[in-house]
Amino acid sequence: MKRNTKLATAIAAAAAVVTGGILIAGPATAGATGGQTPSARSTTQSSMMMNGQQHTHRPGDGTGVGDGNGPCSRSGSAATTAPSGTLSAAQKTTLARMAQEEKLAHDLYTVFAARYDAHVFDRIAAAETHHLDAVRTLLDRYDVSDPTTGKAAGDFTDTTVQATYDRLLKQGTASVDGALKAGLTFETADIAALTKARSGLDAPDVEQVYANLLAASRMHQAAFDSWLVR
Repeated sequence: MKRNTKLATAIAAAAAVVTGGILIAGPATAGATGGQTPSARSTTQSSMMMNGQQHTHRPGDGTGVGDGNGPCSRSGSAATTAPSGTLSAAQKTTLARMAQEEKLAHDLYTVFAARYDAHVFDRIAAAETHHLDAVRTLLDRYDVSDPTTGKAAGDFTDTTVQATYDRLLKQGTASVDGALKAGLTFETADIAALTKARSGLDAPDVEQVYANLLAASRMHQAAFDSWLVR
């Protein structure tokens, strides 16, 4: 029962962070529209200086979700009652890999948040903390060793994950656009990995967590896309 409660708490926290409207919006945040009508807001552009470059964006472009009606906002209650099941050896390996993927995202976006004045990074990094907590709870439930335990920021057990982190970090430290593209690249790959991981599962709790992570990754993908200057 304690494990079920812990998992439910982690998932609920993750859903709350993802669906608050702050992660998925572009640079112009809700409430910064000065009372304009929806049609006016859709055509008004905001500009800001980042890394010495002026970036202009349309308020709210990206996903159009900021009203609490996104996929994660509807999944929290279902996750609290999802029972455990069984995982094959390969599925346990995938679960451990997911923990490293969530840590990668958190560590990468934390570095970018400190480097650039773009709130999309620190807010998504905060969400990744909750996502990792949810995966860690599953690792504990299924007696899978946590590969992220004791690992410093930017340090990973899996050599492929380490190489991915190093490559995306190098790309992102060149410019803010490079960082946004690195985030977009990671979230796109994460969506593919989570979609594959859900196939053939016989563990409702793992399925629910993966579904929540997939919904979050799609929001994050849209967020980075909306911040990029085309």
